[in-house]
Amino acid sequence: MNAKFFRPFAPTTLPSTLNRRHLLAGSATALAGFRLSTWSTDAAAQARPLPDYVSWKDAHSTIVHSATTIETKRNAFGSSVITPTEQLYVRNNLPTPAASIVTDRDAWEISIEGVGMPRKLTLRELKTLGLETVAMVLQCSGNGRGFFPSKPSGTPWTVGAAGCVVWSGVPVRAVAEALGGMEGGMRFITGTGGEKLPDGLDPKSVIVERSVPASAMADALLAWEMNGAAIPLAHGGPLRLIVPGYTGVNNIKYIKRLAFTAQESDAKIMSHGYRISPPGGKGDPMQPSVQEMTVKSWINSPGPDSALTEKGRVQISGVAFGGMHAVKRVEVSIDGGKTWVDARFVGPDLGKYAWRQFVLETRLPVGQHVLACRATDVMGNLQPQQRLENAAGYNNTSWADHAVAVNVA
Repeated sequence: MNAKFFRPFAPTTLPSTLNRRHLLAGSATALAGFRLSTWSTDAAAQARPLPDYVSWKDAHSTIVHSATTIETKRNAFGSSVITPTEQLYVRNNLPTPAASIVTDRDAWEISIEGVGMPRKLTLRELKTLGLETVAMVLQCSGNGRGFFPSKPSGTPWTVGAAGCVVWSGVPVRAVAEALGGMEGGMRFITGTGGEKLPDGLDPKSVIVERSVPASAMADALLAWEMNGAAIPLAHGGPLRLIVPGYTGVNNIKYIKRLAFTAQESDAKIMSHGYRISPPGGKGDPMQPSVQEMTVKSWINSPGPDSALTEKGRVQISGVAFGGMHAVKRVEVSIDGGKTWVDARFVGPDLGKYAWRQFVLETRLPVGQHVLACRATDVMGNLQPQQRLENAAGYNNTSWADHAVAVNVA
């Protein structure tokens, strides 16, 4: 590797992700003037106990932001491709349904509409129509929101509202075919969740109902299994719509209705929610909807809390994914993005929707270093340096935001 890449880092700017507690004593002069974020180290969130419905989660690997928002710690992703279920993040738009809905999973019913022979099917019947398995990145639309200096409302996720998960179920296309095929003129797949809605409110104002383009049917599943076991209640069991490459909100939990429709849903969560609005603005049907994911990566180790010495070599490792396309390349920088070298992929390739793990073996000299990574997908799309500013803090793929500062003593 060239000597230019390994020259000591003399920083002039520092990504907003970096927290003051990540910087060791004696670095104040070198880092004067840098803007540092404290969102990622909310001590109160770290101290909250796990809610009862996810008491089986690994408390040491998670951050409890609220009863319905639980984040995976950055240092908990480990070095295996699949994210263990007990560490996977939780994000629910409504309170979790009663546990009774998973008592007899096979009895769960879903209504299939917009096909030649619309009808209700039980999960038991769905299991006779086909079976496929897909590994994919499940990521909350707001993952990375905690790096926005504007501090948008919503959970201040950093990197932990994501995971790589294996789903098994029946292909949506097989269900449609079994029921006479999709009717003409249907441009969307619309999924409706089965959560209990609050009394006294317009159902459309609170229901979890999202539409994705009908083309997503090519890889979409009605899944009943996750990481080799029945989908837990917290993650949408007994049945969840899985739309690989799309953000988490489009993967409808507790799905009760799957409809092929000519128009997008008019539910508020679709028409006004999860829209890319300008800073200070509000969601509007004319604004882009948060749906397909794009290329993204981040470093998990060494993390911001790592204590490094100059002895030995350092393995800089993390994850990268392309959203709708496979990731082709990951580059790593130890000088805040001034110079880059290629990392190598490690572990199995589980398909274009899964993430790839990468590693770069290097030696870091004594001093401060800003470690960054950026990914490129097979279509040539390069992970951007800057975030797309928007009111709700969605779709943050900025490599600068996701960089980490480390100190070598």
